Amino acid sequence: MPERLATKRHGFLKRRHVLLGGAAACVSQMAACARPGSSFGAVDVLVRDAIRRGEAPGAVVAIGHDEKIVHRFVYGKRALAPVSEPLDWETRFDMASLTKPTMTALAVMQLVEQQKLQLDDRVSQYFPEFASNGKGDISVRLLMTHYSGLPPDIPLNDPWTGKAEGVRRAMMSPLANPPGEKFVYSDINYIMLGLLVEKLAGLPLDQYARINILEPLGMTESGYLPATGLRPIIAPTQYDEQGNMLRGVVHDPTARRMGGVAGHAGLFSDARDMTLYAQALLDRLKGRPSRFPLRQETLILMTTPQQPAGKTELRGLGWDIDTHYSSPRGDVFSHRSFGHTGFTGTSLWIDPDSDSYVLILTNRVHPSGGHSVVRLRHDIATAAGRALGLSAPV
Repeated sequence: MPERLATKRHGFLKRRHVLLGGAAACVSQMAACARPGSSFGAVDVLVRDAIRRGEAPGAVVAIGHDEKIVHRFVYGKRALAPVSEPLDWETRFDMASLTKPTMTALAVMQLVEQQKLQLDDRVSQYFPEFASNGKGDISVRLLMTHYSGLPPDIPLNDPWTGKAEGVRRAMMSPLANPPGEKFVYSDINYIMLGLLVEKLAGLPLDQYARINILEPLGMTESGYLPATGLRPIIAPTQYDEQGNMLRGVVHDPTARRMGGVAGHAGLFSDARDMTLYAQALLDRLKGRPSRFPLRQETLILMTTPQQPAGKTELRGLGWDIDTHYSSPRGDVFSHRSFGHTGFTGTSLWIDPDSDSYVLILTNRVHPSGGHSVVRLRHDIATAAGRALGLSAPV
């Protein structure tokens, strides 16, 4: 989720936040074809310099290409407060809005494959109360692409708590724009999608994700609501409104008030599991054997433009393709690439054309709000792409 957008009223930061090469092989005339073998030293320098400037306590970077991790780099600290702790590859991070495409959108598309819903179904077919305030014609597709017209979040300027109240506020939300008119990144979209998964699957979202996504992929280090005993290996985020350091408790205020599990945030994971996810996704797109729990044609649909006709902010179903939030592409990955970010400092960008991905995990909000890593993500992706031999996007 994009961190350039506003801070919370209580002084707590809050995100406001292809056509695909598919299974086709690279051909020699495509500038996007990777020629691996170059040094990734420039990536490491960027990370070291950013950590030394205080942009994040530490960072874990993994670069995948041609079915393997070709570079990984771990630098800095897992925690600065209350005591300093070293960072390692096994550190788990609050994935924040990476939850949206990797878990919630995938779950929705599994239900589409099972013919339990269709993308152009009106959300009010499943939740009649959602039709209030002019929202009756909002479709599942508009939620998934952030063209629903809903505002960025439900109100947090009063001390409400509990999932039931969060759901009520999402259902009763007014529109900020007419549906289909404008791209506005909104957590309410994915809160509603998470509720839709729960309704149609008959399972809480965290249980659904564990059974249908995490376990099939072998993502044994990932999940929602991590056990207290895991907290020592989880990167802390920041002090909450009461001055408590959040560690193993979701950073996102709305998800936290709703109990830690929501469609827009709540997943905790590490570099091992996220690289498993990225590689399985690429393998499915490229037609290779894969454990990714979705058919190739469905995944292609997710990762190619699905926004309303004529709109220039390009979004897939869950994934960002080409919007003002697409800086993690860098300068050389294909325009058919896609990815997403998380407000805590996480990001994943995937380029099927060059058979590559860049994963960056930081807890840049630690300990007291942190700094932007927007430029760092862009620069790492650019350096990684150049090290892979890419010269210009296609």
